[in-house]
Amino acid sequence: MRWIGRLRVRGGGVFVIAAMLTAITATAHAQAANPPQGVSPAPPTVNPPADTMAVPGFWDPRRRPERPDLSRISIIRFLTETDYPPFNYAGPDGAPAGFNVDLARLICEEIKVACTVQMRRFDTLVGALNSNNGDAVIASIAETPDMRLRVDFSEPYYRTPARFVARRGVEIDEVRPEALEGKRIAVVAGTAHEAYLKTLFTEAELHPYPNEDAARFALKRGEVELLFGDGISLAFWLNGTDSGGCCDFRGGPYMESRFFGEGVGIAVRRGNDLLRQAFNWALFRLWEKGRFTDLWLRYFPISPF
Repeated sequence: MRWIGRLRVRGGGVFVIAAMLTAITATAHAQAANPPQGVSPAPPTVNPPADTMAVPGFWDPRRRPERPDLSRISIIRFLTETDYPPFNYAGPDGAPAGFNVDLARLICEEIKVACTVQMRRFDTLVGALNSNNGDAVIASIAETPDMRLRVDFSEPYYRTPARFVARRGVEIDEVRPEALEGKRIAVVAGTAHEAYLKTLFTEAELHPYPNEDAARFALKRGEVELLFGDGISLAFWLNGTDSGGCCDFRGGPYMESRFFGEGVGIAVRRGNDLLRQAFNWALFRLWEKGRFTDLWLRYFPISPF
């Protein structure tokens, strides 16, 4: 499974599910990322891991979006990618499935229009959208400055934190730059996670690997003390059989938007304000009704935050 590094740049917020939803300050694919030129990155954003489930939320109940005139929308042709579980994948019958697909269908129910979902290779999605072969892309595309030159985005509906993972039994309680001096850290080469470590964890000993599987195997074998990467994919790995119960999260989550981006939204053709506003309104309504939370917890029973 490819990692949310395609979202190597994001931002947003989360809502923690406890006795009630409590907003705290603020989903993606891998492209090499570098911090902006001439800008000094902020210190690492570190929050204690939540013991309760966390659900991404970007909606302020005091800022209710206006309902646009939806009568002009008769059908929405969603485009998504073929192989990015649990967000997008082909179901047993070959039909599109996954979190993004189910969210698209909930949006269409809320707007009360027909919709279709077509799967394509990730690298063809934006071109297909701009060639009018679809109306919207819901495929965990990170909202980056470069991407905003090609498409417009709805408000973000999730983001992915960066996290450290350590072998069980390794005594690393504080995950701060000064505390990790000389520590061996596995990271996937050419990612925003590597750029972040190089910028802020300058005294650590970085071990770049060609892909996430190789980095995880190095951690399991004890070649490194820590692994730094995408929080959602790591949460699934830690709680799956592949990890063998070897490891657990330490520190974080890390939410530095200049490295990990500004969130994941639904892409539409530039200037399509009606559809963008319709998505913003529908996403708010789904969150307000609790349907977004129900969907998130169904797909992500393990908190990456």
